[in-house]
Amino acid sequence: MTADDVTYLPEAPAHDLEIEAINEEAFGPGRFVRAAHKIRERGPHERALSFVAVHDGAVIASVRMTRVAAGEGRALMLGPLAVKPAYKNIGIGRRLVKIALEAAEAWGAPAVMLVGDEPYYGPLGFKRIPRGQISMPRPVDLGRLLAVEIQPGAVAALTGMVDHEDQMKVVA
Repeated sequence: MTADDVTYLPEAPAHDLEIEAINEEAFGPGRFVRAAHKIRERGPHERALSFVAVHDGAVIASVRMTRVAAGEGRALMLGPLAVKPAYKNIGIGRRLVKIALEAAEAWGAPAVMLVGDEPYYGPLGFKRIPRGQISMPRPVDLGRLLAVEIQPGAVAALTGMVDHEDQMKVVA
């Protein structure tokens, strides 16, 4: 099986239970205390920019995008990205990230950020956000804050605490 044997679809409400099961398997209960989860729980993800991989009628992987803000900057935060263990290491996760990045660019997102491993995400275009430029609501390894800049200057505009964009509208 290859990543080409899978169907990639926009996320739909019908996928929610399968996505939750995949995230539970991939990240366990510890996912609820992570910095990125703290941001995601403060507002909805963008279903139109979130995708699933389906094989034989079952969701086998997913990626979500959430609108975030930090200072004057705006971006999408990619994650969680999760693939069922039986389908790992064949390119499905990378294909989902590529699809999500293309959708973000078409949507007009200035940048896409994430908390992740540079060896995995670097070849997909992600670069480290300069240390100390942004912070997260819970402890995180600052070397794992990565971003893809879609619009020039967008990553530099991200400064200070990252939060769900909806929370910034409440404060403003």
